[in-house]
Amino acid sequence: MEAIDIREYKPEDEESWLRCRALAFLNTAYYDNVLREKEKYQNPAIELVATIDGLLVGLIDLECETVPNTVCSARPGLGAMIWHLAVHPDYRQKGIGTALLSRAADIAAKRGVVRLEAWTRDDPWVQSWYECRGFRAVDSYLHVFIDGASELKGAIKSEIPGLLPVQAFAHYVGKEPEAIAGRFKRVHRCALYERRILS
Repeated sequence: MEAIDIREYKPEDEESWLRCRALAFLNTAYYDNVLREKEKYQNPAIELVATIDGLLVGLIDLECETVPNTVCSARPGLGAMIWHLAVHPDYRQKGIGTALLSRAADIAAKRGVVRLEAWTRDDPWVQSWYECRGFRAVDSYLHVFIDGASELKGAIKSEIPGLLPVQAFAHYVGKEPEAIAGRFKRVHRCALYERRILS
């Protein structure tokens, strides 16, 4: 197996980072979540990339809290949110994602972070990946994509004259997820996974 080099992200990595993320997300429920520039964080961040022979093949971004419950959910202790974790599809099943997660968790623990959080949609293989690495689902809500006149009717209405909605994206946090899933064609359960890294 080729040697994997894990290092800090550099600004000159941005184009390769964006391409890797787009390709990694292509066959997931996040396939249409394409970024045109890499996010910047308000809090201290851990931004790592994995390379093989100079090619960027994986990435992880964590935003670390300095005050509890400002980035992550209201749970005890400082958390770090995994905003991006991706492995180029041609390099999956080589331990790259696990290596990135392990290195990021070690750095986070040294900063006093006690838990990691990650939101992900309902791809069973992605959820299984997190569960196999010690994460557990602790919360969820629905991502609802509303498209076309029949789905928009009674769901979305514009109060601006001449503005006619044709598509919408919404979060459903109510108590009838089955009814929402039955009404709209594209609905994803977005689950929050958590893993303790310090006691």
